[in-house]
Amino acid sequence: MGFSPLDVNDFELFGVPARFELAREVLDARWKKLQAEVHPDRFASQGPAAQRVAMQWAVRVNEAYQRLKDPLKRAAYLCELRGHPLRAESNTAMPADFLMQQMAWREALEQTTSAAELDRLATEVMQRRQEMLAAVREALDVRDDTEAAAHQVRALMFVERFAEEIDRRFEALGQ
Repeated sequence: MGFSPLDVNDFELFGVPARFELAREVLDARWKKLQAEVHPDRFASQGPAAQRVAMQWAVRVNEAYQRLKDPLKRAAYLCELRGHPLRAESNTAMPADFLMQQMAWREALEQTTSAAELDRLATEVMQRRQEMLAAVREALDVRDDTEAAAHQVRALMFVERFAEEIDRRFEALGQ
């Protein structure tokens, strides 16, 4: 713990390349190792100040882990690191075909009356989500086109919220 947790980005903290594509098992193993290194109990004999610093490190490691393990959060973070913050609150511009897709999905959700119909819609949305994540990976890791990735990430945020609505509908149906 020779440097401040604020001095490094999440990728540096975990010792992984700053890329969208990450091996989850590598990330999980690194998280466990970092947690063991900074656990406040390890510093109990060094006094309250050392334990407080260890606690800050533990929080920082957990926050970074949560951000890196989630593909959408990781992509948004990479865009920000590369100088293209999403500004999702103020930049809601979406391509017309994406907006039409959203309207069609919402209409389908409103008309869904059975678990089978809802399951088909959920499958379609998850397939589209995977395609969009592949486009984000291509933009960030292959083409180094962070602006295009930021557009995809903003669109993915809509898809994620819609997927949550589908989950709530499943719950309402008792599924």
